[in-house]
Amino acid sequence: MENMIQTVLIFALPVLFSITVHEAAHGYVARWFGDNTAYAMGRVTLNPIPHIDPIGTIAMPVLLYFATSGAFLFGYAKPVPVDFTRLRHPKRDMVWVALAGPASNFVQAILWALLFTVLAGAGLNERFFLEMAKAGVLVNLVMWAFNLFPLPPLDGGRIVAGLLPPRAAWNYSRLEPWGFFIVMGLVIAGIVGSLWLRPLISIGYGVLGVLLAPLNALLF
Repeated sequence: MENMIQTVLIFALPVLFSITVHEAAHGYVARWFGDNTAYAMGRVTLNPIPHIDPIGTIAMPVLLYFATSGAFLFGYAKPVPVDFTRLRHPKRDMVWVALAGPASNFVQAILWALLFTVLAGAGLNERFFLEMAKAGVLVNLVMWAFNLFPLPPLDGGRIVAGLLPPRAAWNYSRLEPWGFFIVMGLVIAGIVGSLWLRPLISIGYGVLGVLLAPLNALLF
Protein backbone atom coordinates (compact mmCIF):
# COMPACT_ATOMS: atom_id res chain seq x y z
CA MET A 1 0.00 0.00 0.00
CA GLU A 2 2.83 2.37 0.89
CA ASN A 3 4.57 1.63 -2.43
CA MET A 4 1.35 2.33 -4.33
CA ILE A 5 0.87 5.70 -2.63
CA GLN A 6 4.46 6.62 -3.35
CA THR A 7 4.08 5.62 -7.00
CA VAL A 8 0.88 7.66 -7.33
CA LEU A 9 2.58 10.73 -5.83
CA ILE A 10 5.58 10.38 -8.14
CA PHE A 11 3.49 9.97 -11.28
CA ALA A 12 0.59 12.34 -10.47
CA LEU A 13 2.18 15.61 -11.59
CA PRO A 14 3.80 14.23 -14.78
CA VAL A 15 0.53 12.54 -15.80
CA LEU A 16 -1.55 15.68 -15.17
CA PHE A 17 0.88 17.83 -17.13
CA SER A 18 1.15 15.31 -19.97
CA ILE A 19 -2.60 15.03 -20.60
CA THR A 20 -3.33 18.71 -19.97
CA VAL A 21 -0.69 20.08 -22.32
CA HIS A 22 -1.48 17.37 -24.90
CA GLU A 23 -5.16 18.29 -25.11
CA ALA A 24 -4.56 22.05 -24.88
CA ALA A 25 -2.05 21.76 -27.74
CA HIS A 26 -4.71 20.22 -30.00
CA GLY A 27 -7.09 23.07 -29.20
CA TYR A 28 -4.47 25.78 -29.60
CA VAL A 29 -3.32 24.55 -33.02
CA ALA A 30 -6.93 24.08 -34.16
CA ARG A 31 -7.61 27.69 -33.19
CA TRP A 32 -4.47 28.81 -35.04
CA PHE A 33 -5.79 27.15 -38.21
CA GLY A 34 -9.30 28.57 -37.91
CA ASP A 35 -11.39 26.37 -35.58
CA ASN A 36 -12.37 28.17 -32.39
CA THR A 37 -14.52 25.32 -30.98
CA ALA A 38 -12.16 24.14 -28.22
CA TYR A 39 -11.26 27.69 -27.20
CA ALA A 40 -14.92 28.68 -26.92
CA MET A 41 -15.50 25.65 -24.64
CA GLY A 42 -12.59 26.57 -22.35
CA ARG A 43 -10.42 23.64 -23.43
CA VAL A 44 -7.38 25.67 -24.53
CA THR A 45 -6.12 25.90 -20.96
CA LEU A 46 -3.38 24.51 -18.73
CA ASN A 47 -5.94 23.95 -15.98
CA PRO A 48 -6.19 20.13 -15.85
CA ILE A 49 -9.77 20.03 -14.54
CA PRO A 50 -11.56 20.65 -17.89
CA HIS A 51 -9.48 17.87 -19.48
CA ILE A 52 -10.09 15.20 -16.82
CA ASP A 53 -12.43 12.36 -17.73
CA PRO A 54 -13.67 10.64 -14.51
CA ILE A 55 -13.57 7.21 -16.14
CA GLY A 56 -10.56 7.46 -18.45
CA THR A 57 -8.29 9.65 -16.33
CA ILE A 58 -9.05 8.34 -12.84
CA ALA A 59 -11.11 5.15 -12.59
CA MET A 60 -9.59 3.14 -15.45
CA PRO A 61 -5.90 3.63 -14.54
CA VAL A 62 -6.58 2.86 -10.86
CA LEU A 63 -8.56 -0.29 -11.67
CA LEU A 64 -5.94 -1.49 -14.16
CA TYR A 65 -3.18 -0.84 -11.63
CA PHE A 66 -4.84 -3.12 -9.09
CA ALA A 67 -6.04 -5.68 -11.65
CA THR A 68 -2.59 -6.14 -13.22
CA SER A 69 -0.42 -5.34 -10.14
CA GLY A 70 0.93 -2.31 -11.99
CA ALA A 71 1.99 -4.30 -15.08
CA PHE A 72 -0.39 -2.50 -17.45
CA LEU A 73 -1.76 1.01 -17.22
CA PHE A 74 -3.93 2.91 -19.65
CA GLY A 75 -5.95 6.08 -19.45
CA TYR A 76 -7.19 9.00 -21.47
CA ALA A 77 -8.44 12.56 -21.10
CA LYS A 78 -11.56 14.16 -22.57
CA PRO A 79 -10.84 14.59 -26.28
CA VAL A 80 -10.63 18.22 -27.34
CA PRO A 81 -13.52 19.01 -29.73
CA VAL A 82 -12.26 19.97 -33.19
CA ASP A 83 -14.56 20.89 -36.08
CA PHE A 84 -12.33 20.01 -39.01
CA THR A 85 -14.72 21.68 -41.46
CA ARG A 86 -13.87 25.05 -39.89
CA LEU A 87 -10.15 24.68 -40.52
CA ARG A 88 -8.89 26.83 -43.39
CA HIS A 89 -7.48 23.79 -45.22
CA PRO A 90 -9.23 20.87 -43.47
CA LYS A 91 -7.25 17.94 -44.86
CA ARG A 92 -3.84 19.55 -44.48
CA ASP A 93 -4.52 21.36 -41.20
CA MET A 94 -5.94 18.19 -39.63
CA VAL A 95 -2.42 16.72 -39.76
CA TRP A 96 -0.97 19.66 -37.80
CA VAL A 97 -3.79 19.55 -35.23
CA ALA A 98 -3.23 15.82 -34.71
CA LEU A 99 0.56 16.20 -34.52
CA ALA A 100 0.30 18.92 -31.86
CA GLY A 101 -0.58 16.50 -29.04
CA PRO A 102 2.26 13.98 -29.47
CA ALA A 103 4.70 16.82 -30.23
CA SER A 104 3.78 18.49 -26.93
CA ASN A 105 4.51 15.22 -25.11
CA PHE A 106 7.93 14.90 -26.71
CA VAL A 107 8.77 18.48 -25.73
CA GLN A 108 7.69 17.69 -22.17
CA ALA A 109 9.89 14.57 -22.18
CA ILE A 110 12.84 16.79 -23.13
CA LEU A 111 12.03 19.22 -20.30
CA TRP A 112 11.72 16.45 -17.69
CA ALA A 113 14.99 14.90 -18.92
CA LEU A 114 16.61 18.32 -18.69
CA LEU A 115 15.32 18.69 -15.11
CA PHE A 116 16.69 15.26 -14.16
CA THR A 117 20.10 16.09 -15.67
CA VAL A 118 20.30 19.45 -13.88
CA LEU A 119 19.21 17.97 -10.53
CA ALA A 120 21.64 15.07 -10.78
CA GLY A 121 24.42 17.34 -12.03
CA ALA A 122 23.87 19.72 -9.12
CA GLY A 123 24.29 16.82 -6.70
CA LEU A 124 20.68 16.92 -5.47
CA ASN A 125 20.04 13.36 -4.36
CA GLU A 126 16.42 13.82 -3.26
CA ARG A 127 14.98 10.56 -4.59
CA PHE A 128 11.39 11.82 -4.88
CA PHE A 129 12.25 14.61 -7.33
CA LEU A 130 14.65 12.48 -9.34
CA GLU A 131 12.06 9.72 -9.63
CA MET A 132 9.39 12.26 -10.63
CA ALA A 133 11.63 13.61 -13.38
CA LYS A 134 12.28 10.06 -14.65
CA ALA A 135 8.53 9.37 -14.49
CA GLY A 136 7.90 12.55 -16.48
CA VAL A 137 10.19 11.32 -19.24
CA LEU A 138 8.60 7.87 -19.33
CA VAL A 139 4.97 9.05 -19.20
CA ASN A 140 5.46 11.54 -22.00
CA LEU A 141 7.39 9.15 -24.23
CA VAL A 142 4.63 6.57 -23.76
CA MET A 143 1.96 9.14 -24.64
CA TRP A 144 4.01 10.36 -27.60
CA ALA A 145 4.50 6.86 -28.99
CA PHE A 146 1.03 5.51 -28.21
CA ASN A 147 -0.84 8.45 -29.72
CA LEU A 148 1.20 8.15 -32.93
CA PHE A 149 -0.12 4.61 -33.49
CA PRO A 150 -1.58 4.86 -37.02
CA LEU A 151 -5.19 3.95 -36.33
CA PRO A 152 -8.11 6.34 -35.76
CA PRO A 153 -9.23 7.77 -33.37
CA LEU A 154 -5.61 8.08 -32.19
CA ASP A 155 -3.62 11.05 -33.45
CA GLY A 156 -1.52 8.81 -35.67
CA GLY A 157 -4.66 7.61 -37.45
CA ARG A 158 -5.74 11.20 -38.14
CA ILE A 159 -2.26 11.98 -39.45
CA VAL A 160 -2.44 9.02 -41.84
CA ALA A 161 -5.94 10.06 -42.98
CA GLY A 162 -4.67 13.58 -43.64
CA LEU A 163 -1.81 12.28 -45.78
CA LEU A 164 -3.80 9.75 -47.84
CA PRO A 165 -5.61 10.64 -51.09
CA PRO A 166 -9.22 11.79 -50.42
CA ARG A 167 -11.01 8.53 -51.21
CA ALA A 168 -8.50 6.37 -49.34
CA ALA A 169 -8.62 8.82 -46.41
CA TRP A 170 -12.42 8.58 -46.26
CA ASN A 171 -12.31 4.77 -46.28
CA TYR A 172 -9.58 4.74 -43.62
CA SER A 173 -11.53 7.14 -41.39
CA ARG A 174 -14.47 4.71 -41.38
CA LEU A 175 -12.42 2.57 -38.97
CA GLU A 176 -12.81 5.21 -36.26
CA PRO A 177 -15.95 3.84 -34.52
CA TRP A 178 -14.13 0.54 -33.94
CA GLY A 179 -10.60 1.90 -33.72
CA PHE A 180 -10.49 2.12 -29.92
CA PHE A 181 -11.54 -1.54 -29.53
CA ILE A 182 -9.07 -2.66 -32.21
CA VAL A 183 -6.24 -0.79 -30.49
CA MET A 184 -7.17 -2.22 -27.08
CA GLY A 185 -7.24 -5.71 -28.57
CA LEU A 186 -3.78 -5.17 -30.06
CA VAL A 187 -2.54 -3.78 -26.72
CA ILE A 188 -3.85 -6.78 -24.75
CA ALA A 189 -2.35 -9.15 -27.34
CA GLY A 190 1.01 -7.47 -26.80
CA ILE A 191 1.35 -6.38 -30.42
CA VAL A 192 1.28 -2.63 -29.79
CA GLY A 193 3.79 -2.95 -26.95
CA SER A 194 6.33 -5.15 -28.70
CA LEU A 195 6.09 -3.87 -32.28
CA TRP A 196 5.28 -0.19 -31.71
CA LEU A 197 5.68 1.23 -28.19
CA ARG A 198 9.00 -0.33 -27.20
CA PRO A 199 10.83 0.50 -30.46
CA LEU A 200 9.55 4.09 -30.52
CA ILE A 201 10.25 4.67 -26.84
CA SER A 202 13.79 3.35 -27.35
CA ILE A 203 14.21 5.79 -30.23
CA GLY A 204 12.81 8.56 -28.01
CA TYR A 205 15.33 7.83 -25.25
CA GLY A 206 18.07 7.76 -27.88
CA VAL A 207 17.08 11.19 -29.20
CA LEU A 208 16.96 12.58 -25.66
CA GLY A 209 20.43 11.20 -25.02
CA VAL A 210 21.78 12.96 -28.11
CA LEU A 211 20.05 16.25 -27.29
CA LEU A 212 21.31 16.29 -23.71
CA ALA A 213 24.80 14.97 -24.42
CA PRO A 214 26.42 18.45 -24.38
CA LEU A 215 24.81 19.26 -21.00
CA ASN A 216 25.82 15.86 -19.60
CA ALA A 217 29.40 16.45 -20.73
CA LEU A 218 29.37 19.85 -19.01
CA LEU A 219 27.88 18.67 -15.70
CA PHE A 220 29.48 15.25 -15.24
